[in-house]
Amino acid sequence: MTMDPLPGPALRRAIGPRLLFFFVLGDVLGTGIYALIGSVAGQIGGALWLPFLAAFGVALITALSYLELVGKYPRAAGAALYTQRAFRTPFLTFLVAFAVMSSGLTSAAAAAWAFGASYLKAFVQWPTVPVAVGFLLALGIINFRGVAESVKANVVLTAVELGGLLIVVAIGAYAVASGAGDPHRLLDIRPSEGGLWLSVTAATSLAFFAMVGFEDSVNMVEECREPERIFPRALLLGLAAAALLYGLVGFTASLLLPAEVLAAAKSDALLQVVAQGAPGFPRQVFAAIGLLAVVNSALINLLMASRLLYGMANEGILPKSFGAVHPSRRTPWVAILFTTALAVGLVATAGEDGVKKLGGTTALLLLAVFTGVNLACLVLRREPVGHRHFRAPTWTPALGAACCAYLALPGLSGRPAEDYGIALTLLGLGVLLWLLNRRWLGRRAGMLEGRESR
Repeated sequence: MTMDPLPGPALRRAIGPRLLFFFVLGDVLGTGIYALIGSVAGQIGGALWLPFLAAFGVALITALSYLELVGKYPRAAGAALYTQRAFRTPFLTFLVAFAVMSSGLTSAAAAAWAFGASYLKAFVQWPTVPVAVGFLLALGIINFRGVAESVKANVVLTAVELGGLLIVVAIGAYAVASGAGDPHRLLDIRPSEGGLWLSVTAATSLAFFAMVGFEDSVNMVEECREPERIFPRALLLGLAAAALLYGLVGFTASLLLPAEVLAAAKSDALLQVVAQGAPGFPRQVFAAIGLLAVVNSALINLLMASRLLYGMANEGILPKSFGAVHPSRRTPWVAILFTTALAVGLVATAGEDGVKKLGGTTALLLLAVFTGVNLACLVLRREPVGHRHFRAPTWTPALGAACCAYLALPGLSGRPAEDYGIALTLLGLGVLLWLLNRRWLGRRAGMLEGRESR
């Protein structure tokens, strides 16, 4: 897999520090907090702030590695670029790229499940799986027609998502000031069968889904003004703002409702929190905000997955057919069909509590990718560049790799076996496509040599 820059005009550098901050914040906010807080409560109990704080710590350490690498190599290729430069192993680079693509599909499928299982039910009572499948098909059509996403539109959607979370926090503050809520729940940690530590790590592994998205911002580096200067501040502030919001929402949810009630509500938990803290607040208003949050998350992830598959086909590491572009719409229609079909398959086979399973698989895939990025940061310390850039503290890449690997390994993190089954199935499909492509290229090379020898 080659990672050399392509010839032609450079991208326009139109993104300043404020737009970049909102891009990071908007990428992190979304399905994770809007749909998973009930599942996290089921893992740990009332101390909801703890797994979100721990997930923020792991994300922050990994973000420092990303900042060092994006400063050294300010190009829009992300984890695949860093893996290739560090290890020079095309198959490993392919696995990283396919894992990132797969995480986009599982994230989109989790958002689709949340769409059908919780927020839409405030308006109509339709069965979850058909609604989620129809939701993904509709987004696939939008993706095919071509979506001109801009960071300015992202600011608007981020404001909507942010507004919804601030409503939850404000309702919590009002309810507590009125004498409602039980502060003793904030320290309630319920040990699982594996003990207290396994309960915390299992909840952290799941809550990590709410902190992902910041890594997508590295793909905007070629469109940022002075990225070496503005990137560190925007990325770290965006992550910190998201973590603060998540902590406040977790505090509010735990104060107002017992953990068992939140866990029973599953992806409907935030709606239950709003109803408990402010019975007179229009349920459908908050449900509409939740719908916009999950729609935005799903569409962004489907766009990313289809374009990444298209890029891998153009690199020659997947069958060329995935790189086909529709003549009138100018979109990668085969890649869109394939990724949409995979996302539909994930929703259709997820079974009960699909948000938890698919969100957990997303976190698992990205934890594996982040382990590689942290290791790549360590390896590439030996490769100096001729310009100034951010440098992470010496110990953080090693700690980041250890933490991400720990939360991804079976048996240590308390992660359910279903997450590994879904992740390995997706990666196995990728390896199969890679092998078929190599066989096809080998056959074509043999045919060409045979013609030349005649």
